[in-house]
Amino acid sequence: MPSKLRLIHYGLGPIGAAIARLVVEKGTAEIVGAIDIDPAKVGRDVSEVVGLDRPLGVQVSDRAADVLRHRADVVIHSTSSYLTTVLDQLYSCIEAGSHVISTCEELAYPFRKYPELSRELDARAHARGVAVVGTGVNPGFVMDKLVLTLSTVCQQVDSIFVSRVVDASERRLPLQKKIGAGMTPDEFSRAVASGTIKHHGLPESAAMIADGLGIHLDDLTETIEPVLAEEDMRTQYLEVKKGFVAGVKQVCRGVSNGRERIVLDLRMAVGARDAADTIRITGRPNITLQIPGGTHGDLATAAVVVNTIPLIVSARPGLRTVMDLPVKYSP
Repeated sequence: MPSKLRLIHYGLGPIGAAIARLVVEKGTAEIVGAIDIDPAKVGRDVSEVVGLDRPLGVQVSDRAADVLRHRADVVIHSTSSYLTTVLDQLYSCIEAGSHVISTCEELAYPFRKYPELSRELDARAHARGVAVVGTGVNPGFVMDKLVLTLSTVCQQVDSIFVSRVVDASERRLPLQKKIGAGMTPDEFSRAVASGTIKHHGLPESAAMIADGLGIHLDDLTETIEPVLAEEDMRTQYLEVKKGFVAGVKQVCRGVSNGRERIVLDLRMAVGARDAADTIRITGRPNITLQIPGGTHGDLATAAVVVNTIPLIVSARPGLRTVMDLPVKYSP
């Protein structure tokens, strides 16, 4: 029997913890290290931090350099949505000789927004013989890779429309805060202006689709608007009053030769009705796919990351994207 892959978990927030639980549940990899800067987690067994009922004998540490010396095959990285924020973390993982699977949304397809950083990441990963990929459910699957997979059966693709409607009522607190749930409209506007309210990843998904389909985009724009509550609502974590912000509506549009070729429409709100993921490809033939209820973001993100573990170790070195990796469930 081949030995289990050795993993380090870098970041044990709600998503990082969900990934760690799934790793242990599947039992096909071994957790050899864990990193988090939260003082309430440091020094505790990983199992206690992520909610498992048996100790793993691995303590959470805030000393990343020490943990990375364990020479893991793969680092599961889940700390921030911003590439510039996590860049040094990624560099340290690469320098340690580990492949990296990250949930950083901007890493899913950074080539348009950060061309120089992308080249540097790729060069460093090549030099160390490791692969780095950003993935998740969105970006990483529903609004990009699934679109490209469906386009395989098209002889011609004229335009892409993707809608994702998510009821955020049962989602984790950080996500409810990230979409502005409970804010007044004025508070929401100020938060959008400061960059603190938005879902990250729509431009990355649009750019991935465009490059995957060979569409040259002249312009790529994104709008962010509040979704207002039609009645008083309460989640496990917060209250949303009627007329206050229940969530966010973001639309990313990719234009080529004066015509919209790609439209990604995302609505994430507490109490959102008719939750679903919908993909419409206009071309030859036209194709429409709908997932009633939508793809559960937290469960799916953990699944995508864990299913990517055996794939990343055999990927070509360098900065990779989900387009470079097969679609595969790992039992």
